[in-house]
Amino acid sequence: MAKFERQEKMKSFYDESDYFKEVKTYKELLEPAFQKYRIAKVKEIYSPNKEERVLDMGCALGTFCFVFASQCKEIIGIDYSRRAINIADRLLKNSPFDNIKFICADVQSTGLEADSFDVIVCADLFEHLYPEAFERTLDECRRLLKKGGKLIIWTPHRGHILEILKNHNIILKKDISHVDYKSMKYLLNSLQQRKFLIRKAYYTESHIPIFRILERLFLPILPIMRRRIAILAEKIE
Repeated sequence: MAKFERQEKMKSFYDESDYFKEVKTYKELLEPAFQKYRIAKVKEIYSPNKEERVLDMGCALGTFCFVFASQCKEIIGIDYSRRAINIADRLLKNSPFDNIKFICADVQSTGLEADSFDVIVCADLFEHLYPEAFERTLDECRRLLKKGGKLIIWTPHRGHILEILKNHNIILKKDISHVDYKSMKYLLNSLQQRKFLIRKAYYTESHIPIFRILERLFLPILPIMRRRIAILAEKIE
């Protein structure tokens, strides 16, 4: 597969390839060990409450919509892949939730009402966006959040040993949908330029047993041990 040259080409890839695989029930999304780790780590950043309206940007099959539905007022999942949204809608029909809605739209310009969300989740989204698309998406997040609203960011750290191996096709296969990794510094600068207040910003270990013990020990000093970037930002004005 050739390298993607424009963000628009990504949409065709997601819709026409088997990137989004069918599952029978929403619970199947939540059962794999990696997903359990991912869900727990995102909840550590921030976990919405019953009074909050939540937006999941780049929701894919709706994992975090199904995770947070039982604990928030309402959650909307946005993805520009029609295939992903069709699968998510089918899973929703066979779920017990009535406060989830999926919309096929571009995260750069959702068409949703300004200042209407208490929480926005961007979990494993930004690595799929080219820089210009990321900047527009961050502007859209700011537009959509209420004053005091929270932005959850969860994204791979490009300097981790696994990402280095993958990007060179050594042992692990490169993920061609990861078109641009954002560093902690770049993310924080981008947020601060938009007058977000940084509430949390840290690196986390991976989900791999035993290896994650070493990561916890050495991630403060060794970049190759920093698996993920976790950030909580707040719109303060």
